[in-house]
Amino acid sequence: MGVVYRAHDPRIGRDVAVKVLPATLSHDHNRLARFEQEARSAGTLNHPNILAIHDVGRDQDSPFLVAELLEGETLRDRLNSGTLTRRKVMEYGACIADGLAAAHAKNIVHRDLKPENVFITRDGRLKILDFGLAKLTEPDPEQPISTQSPTEALTGSNIVVGTPGYISPEQLRGQPAGPRSDIFAFGVILYEMISGRRPFVGDSAVEISASIIRDEPTPLSGDDHPVSPTLERVIRQCLEKNPSERFESAHDLAHMLRAVSETGKVTMVARIAPRTRSWLRPALAAAVVVVGGLIASQLLDFRKAPAIPDVKHIAVLPFETDSGDPDDLALAAGLAETVADGLMIMERETRGAVW
Repeated sequence: MGVVYRAHDPRIGRDVAVKVLPATLSHDHNRLARFEQEARSAGTLNHPNILAIHDVGRDQDSPFLVAELLEGETLRDRLNSGTLTRRKVMEYGACIADGLAAAHAKNIVHRDLKPENVFITRDGRLKILDFGLAKLTEPDPEQPISTQSPTEALTGSNIVVGTPGYISPEQLRGQPAGPRSDIFAFGVILYEMISGRRPFVGDSAVEISASIIRDEPTPLSGDDHPVSPTLERVIRQCLEKNPSERFESAHDLAHMLRAVSETGKVTMVARIAPRTRSWLRPALAAAVVVVGGLIASQLLDFRKAPAIPDVKHIAVLPFETDSGDPDDLALAAGLAETVADGLMIMERETRGAVW
């Protein structure tokens, strides 16, 4: 993709990174103009988990980007030095999802998310690199197909740009990349951070692409490497073949990752994706009617008992399930908050309790 230089900006007195892209990428002026527009849009994101872009321009025939200077290593370098702790996996995963959510909110799709494009600074901050650069590398469908680039995959008469192993099934089928394409690539990264291996493998780009379209990833959990059912369910939902069955947004995904502790237990309530949410809502409603009715009857009994003070305190403790089923865990997680919300509504109506 080019060469990165460490440079000094004398106008503002700071060191920056200058990425100079190959002149061959600038032959199509319309495409370059689209890239510059998207690069400027990425520069407005101003998110702590996205590389800040200061400027974009051209030097003769070579387009360039001026970005903040980062010191540290890529996520690929970190993975090559050994697997990450579960705590770091959850921390890094939530940060990547936060960055994606900020970009997607402004209709900016990365298109080539991979460990090489995720940077870990020396002070532990995480940054997503190269937003919008994949736009510049998209070939013109009317031009002859190039076989030189290792990041090009062919499906029928369409050419898709990405890195083998991280390209979503819809991109491989020639469909345009969208936010849920980034979520698929993120699922591959999350799988790799936990297991140290990729979910889809092969001896060539063609075999890897075929595996992405055809195969289900090997289960993460094993005798020597246990993974909670909830976390495995999160990753599998990211890797669904059908984009509509993945998480609705990276924002939902970030919430879910923060809800799952290192042990796999749900520590806070997260939004459930459409496929799971469809049956959870009636189940939650039925549970709330039963539990809320019992609690309401107790509140009435409290009011009749003179020994109980006027200010009443009720604690809604987490619900637990012994089944270990991910759907049951999600139900238990949502039930506590739903009951608490119902009690808050009752409190507002009666104004007789303090939570």
